[in-house]
Amino acid sequence: QVQLVESGGGLVQPGGSLRLSCVASGSIVSINAMGWYRQAPGKERELVARISSSMDWGNYADSVKGRFFISRDNAKNTVYLQMTSLKLEDTAVYYCNAAIRTIATISADYWGQGTQVTVSS
Repeated sequence: QVQLVESGGGLVQPGGSLRLSCVASGSIVSINAMGWYRQAPGKERELVARISSSMDWGNYADSVKGRFFISRDNAKNTVYLQMTSLKLEDTAVYYCNAAIRTIATISADYWGQGTQVTVSS
């Protein structure tokens, strides 16, 4: 059993900042890539940012490059998303995703329950 639990969402004014966290727990053997996705009302879920297990690569959606920064702490099974210069269009539910190897599986994708980020004046 694996769980991903996000935190850090909330209401922020345009231009503000938020930091999202996601902690993975359970019968984890290893965690490969971790990332953040988001889904706005009426839209499909989209990739925001993703980072490798060794942190030697990361990729970002064009819409967030230079404003959002992904990082992770492997000792804590945690991935972060630092969001700066937030815009109205960043409003969405943000989901954590991780490719995790457990005792029972070679690797599988796991998702968090989502955390709401609302950018509004």
